[in-house]
Amino acid sequence: MLTIRKSQDRGYADHGWLQSFHSFSFAGYYDPRHMGFGNLRVINEDRIAPGTGFGTHGHRDMEIISYVLSGELAHKDSMGNVKGIPPGDVQRMSAGTGVMHSEFNHAAGQTTHFLQIWIEPNVRGIAPSYEQKSFTDAEKRGKLRLVASPDGAQGSVLIHADAAIYAGLLSGDETATLPMQPGRKGYVQLVRGNVMVNGECLKAGDAAMLENETQVSLSGGQDAEVLVFDLAN
Repeated sequence: MLTIRKSQDRGYADHGWLQSFHSFSFAGYYDPRHMGFGNLRVINEDRIAPGTGFGTHGHRDMEIISYVLSGELAHKDSMGNVKGIPPGDVQRMSAGTGVMHSEFNHAAGQTTHFLQIWIEPNVRGIAPSYEQKSFTDAEKRGKLRLVASPDGAQGSVLIHADAAIYAGLLSGDETATLPMQPGRKGYVQLVRGNVMVNGECLKAGDAAMLENETQVSLSGGQDAEVLVFDLAN
């Protein structure tokens, strides 16, 4: 079964300095039909205005992944990490027993556009940790590149969760397929462009939720950038 969630059906918040689309219930947006999908709890598509950002705040017992699309995200946390996250980088922060951090856009005249992703961990109370890796467009072109996994396979960032994240860039006759194991859920978030998912058309911001499917099949991309999640129930 494949269910499409249209971009315009997501929650939306305009804070002036921040415009955010919420795929699942978050902060002031609440929809009991969309509390998460499997162990995927949050996908926020955020745009941070120049010279602004999230002040220091805390998290615990959550795997938090940032995927930057344009601009740059400045990160600082209580573990001592001070990092810049450019497009192509995937950042993972395991909040564990607790971490404080801030995220800013210090660039003048440039909006930072990124996805904030939360996945429920399969272990709690661990020491907080941080990891950041870069993945080139060539690695994602015409295929699904593993960027996050429970064991750090293929150079992906390691997440303490029963989930895997793949990133792909597809145009023209390029196709990509990901087998789905029985009892798993698949979630496809189209970041930009257009693409066909198992024969159904997605446009930028749309998502596809897959249950009891044998595979995720991507085709017909038009400048498509896509994230595919392999999730526990």
